[in-house]
Amino acid sequence: MIDRIRTDQDVELDTVADPSVCAHLDQVQPVRPSAPGCEECLATGDSWVHLRICMMCGHVGCCDSSRNRHATKHYRATDHAVVRSMEPDEDWGWCYVDEVML
Repeated sequence: MIDRIRTDQDVELDTVADPSVCAHLDQVQPVRPSAPGCEECLATGDSWVHLRICMMCGHVGCCDSSRNRHATKHYRATDHAVVRSMEPDEDWGWCYVDEVML
């Protein structure tokens, strides 16, 4: 688990995925992280395992290995389909709808 992420820099998802694999690539854009960790966990004083960032709005949430699964809850509430890992040395993305690694 990383402790904090920078909120003063845009995050991008560089992918060579074909639009036939993921129909949501056109929604991906550079985003500014909404919080230095999982937004909801920070508000409640909870912890997380790994962090994900929504590539449509910048919401930072915890992964499905975390107790609260806030990144997935954000997707279900907003239909923002693509997230990116915010872990050190990881630059992969995931599309919840198409269930494909980007």
